[in-house]
Amino acid sequence: MRRRRFLTATAGIGLAGCVTVPGAGDDPSGEDLLKDAVETRTDLVDLAARRTLTAETPDDTSTRVERIRRRPPGERRMEVLESDDPATPPGTTIVRSRAVTWTYDPAVGDVRERHHPNRVVADGTRLALEALLAEYDLAYDGSETVDGRDAHRIEATPTSADLGRSIELLVGETVYAIPLGATDDELEDTAVSRTIWIDDEHRYPIRERDAVHDGDGTLFHRLTVTYEELAIDEGLEPGTFTFTPPAEADLVTTGLEPEGIFDSPSEADAVTPYDLPDPEIPEPYDLDRITVVDKGADAGTTTTFWYVATDGRTRELYVACRDHQRFDPDALEEIEFDGHTAYRRDGRIESIFWACNGTNYEVSSPAGDVPVLDIASSIGCY
Repeated sequence: MRRRRFLTATAGIGLAGCVTVPGAGDDPSGEDLLKDAVETRTDLVDLAARRTLTAETPDDTSTRVERIRRRPPGERRMEVLESDDPATPPGTTIVRSRAVTWTYDPAVGDVRERHHPNRVVADGTRLALEALLAEYDLAYDGSETVDGRDAHRIEATPTSADLGRSIELLVGETVYAIPLGATDDELEDTAVSRTIWIDDEHRYPIRERDAVHDGDGTLFHRLTVTYEELAIDEGLEPGTFTFTPPAEADLVTTGLEPEGIFDSPSEADAVTPYDLPDPEIPEPYDLDRITVVDKGADAGTTTTFWYVATDGRTRELYVACRDHQRFDPDALEEIEFDGHTAYRRDGRIESIFWACNGTNYEVSSPAGDVPVLDIASSIGCY
């Protein structure tokens, strides 16, 4: 494994606005600021902002201005207001709900409607904040003004020499894949710097700058992302996370559109070819929705009960019923519970699979902190 050197951002990378110097001994720590940001994100109901992204290389600089709205973990809307990047012209719009994503490309004139009713949703920004806390040294570097707001500047230095080629942006709410543009020999001396500004009022990331230099300090790439007009928990307009395609646009649909998304088992039971169970789910999880997807004659119908934690941690678990077997017993650990033969999967998602009376069942927890076997036992052979 190649090792890399990492540099903190130089003091010369400045920011327009008034700079204030806290009194001696009054400086918050970078770690405490990030912990506050995690708490803010955990409790966050909705967010709106004008977001500016500036990407710089030795040969080019491009800027994009977007209007974004978020309701973590699964709903977001992004509209490009200004852009000099032909790949994302002004008017580009992406709207995502839990079950579907619409992407409008005004240059091509089409809308892509992609259905994903059974996708596991996680709050990427909160996870990125937690990763920053766990994987970086965080040094407080004073306070500045960003978009008229008092903000604390933090320099983040990786604690490991192997950062990888991507960064989970805190302000960009996406993954920034570092375009190193270097040979293997040059990669050995690559230096990555990260600077994060935390808004003092909300204790929330409001600006981030990530840069890649070679061993001589030559810039490969720098990305700066800033929130302006930040609004947290001020409410969003109804219909924010739905999209009506322009009349002149061509609609291209991909993915499996569900038979329905229901609020209760009694509603979903009317369109399923099997009886639905009544699982016993531990606190703090509550039923969020039930999706029914017909995957055709070869794969049958999948009904998924989605449960979401109500403690603000945006965790999910799910129970699935199928009329076709979708697991490979040879690849899983065989276990027994309540007289049933079942199969366990450990790893990123912990799962229990079993079959009874022609119906296949699955209980899965991406969080890994739920007694999936107890839930499976409450279902048994329905």
